[in-house]
Amino acid sequence: MEGKITSLRMEHITKRFPGVLASDDITIDVGEGEVLAMVGENGAGKTTLMNILMGIYQQDEGRILINGQEVRFRGPEDAFKIGLGMVHQEYMLVPNMTVTENVALGYKAAWKKGLIDLKMVRSRIVEVSEKYGLLVNPDAYIWQLSVGEQQRVELVKTLSLGAKFLILDEPTSALTPQETDELIALLKNMTKELSIIFISHKLQEVKALSDKVTILRHGKVVFSGNTNDYTSSEIAAKMTGHEVILPSNDEKSTGGDTVLDIKGLKVKGDRGNLALDGLSLQIHSGEIVGLAGVSGNGQKELAEAINGIRKIEDGSIAFYGSEIGNNTPYQVIERGMGYIPEERNVEGIVPTFSIRENLVLKDIEKEPFSIRKILRRKKIDENAEKLRNAFDIRSAGITTAGGSLSGGNIQKLILARELSRGAKFITAVYPTRGLDMGAVEFIHKELLKQRGEGIGILLISEELDEIINLSDRIAVIYKGQIQSVMDKKDATRSKLGILMAGVKEDE
Repeated sequence: MEGKITSLRMEHITKRFPGVLASDDITIDVGEGEVLAMVGENGAGKTTLMNILMGIYQQDEGRILINGQEVRFRGPEDAFKIGLGMVHQEYMLVPNMTVTENVALGYKAAWKKGLIDLKMVRSRIVEVSEKYGLLVNPDAYIWQLSVGEQQRVELVKTLSLGAKFLILDEPTSALTPQETDELIALLKNMTKELSIIFISHKLQEVKALSDKVTILRHGKVVFSGNTNDYTSSEIAAKMTGHEVILPSNDEKSTGGDTVLDIKGLKVKGDRGNLALDGLSLQIHSGEIVGLAGVSGNGQKELAEAINGIRKIEDGSIAFYGSEIGNNTPYQVIERGMGYIPEERNVEGIVPTFSIRENLVLKDIEKEPFSIRKILRRKKIDENAEKLRNAFDIRSAGITTAGGSLSGGNIQKLILARELSRGAKFITAVYPTRGLDMGAVEFIHKELLKQRGEGIGILLISEELDEIINLSDRIAVIYKGQIQSVMDKKDATRSKLGILMAGVKEDE
């Protein structure tokens, strides 16, 4: 199909999987230069619908029309040829290859007689980067790039391969607030050239970017309208079926015993640099300490050091008075540490294991799940059914592979395991990343419930509203050091923003 894609219509799309009606008679329209936001709770069917559009799945009923002509895609390659490009929630980049090499993998025009013209690919990357304002270094290795830079690479890769219509699945879920603002501005500029379908849970972004919004619930369209006609709260209510009110930590801190005492911590990052440089922090029982900071300032290394995943070079981590620095993850878990990791697919679950197996990963050797190393499958299944219902993990059943769930449902699976196993402390790294508003409301309530039961919580997040709402005290991290620790009542977005930029209070 030559030229622009001036209209795209998915008409009466229905898709069934065993035990699940994933798409139930869905119709959507996108015009030239329009941005359609698709929102809905985790498991509502948004990604499935886009996978049908890209030819990854075949619909059971319905049809796809582009510029008024019906098309049938046998696979993603057919969709690419027409000009559809999709940037998935989980980036599909090879870390130990350069940006140019990653783009070259799918750039067929540059392959001749089994040889690849990398100079041609590099030239194409530069051309696309300059045209759309997507600054990337074509010679950089993927592992050297921040998450925001990798997001730009994914966009450049998709556009370099000839995309005239973009599908973005949760494009900002792993970005900092600053990177998100930059991406929204870039996407707005790109609508001069192409149309966009934008899947997101962040309603402020939906309001900022989209022209129209379509809401899915349980695989059905429950609402379509012009974005500007509705507030974020109204969209959230239509999405969940009830008014969403995020809870706030208004209880006075119990100020219990010190349960985690970190002193002078020095930890190296992946590149051999000191990611934590003399960091000290105390957390008490029954309090939530929020750690605010721009991504890449040592948050990941701190969480991994606490949980035995990363070696510490100097300093100490005392947990209930006992040193756990350089303990193994197993030893840390046995002492009662709960951990919600940043990399949910890599550290949070075993993707090939079922939901029921992932829910007992840390306690499989203990009662009631086993006795004398013999598994008690009935107890494991009962636990899985209970937690699946309590945390609303959307799946066909408890035998579904963890890795086949949507990103938000994988996060719920991890949270269900960590919040239900009786941990004495929880390190929560971006616990609501990729979750819909209804799920965020639920998780915030659960974290406050744990706090009320005397559990200490380290909450690492880039969502300042989340940190201010939930924390008793807020610590700001910059270049591996704590800039300041303040009570919730003294924290404002502007004050935190200044500290996150590296400016200390007395400067």
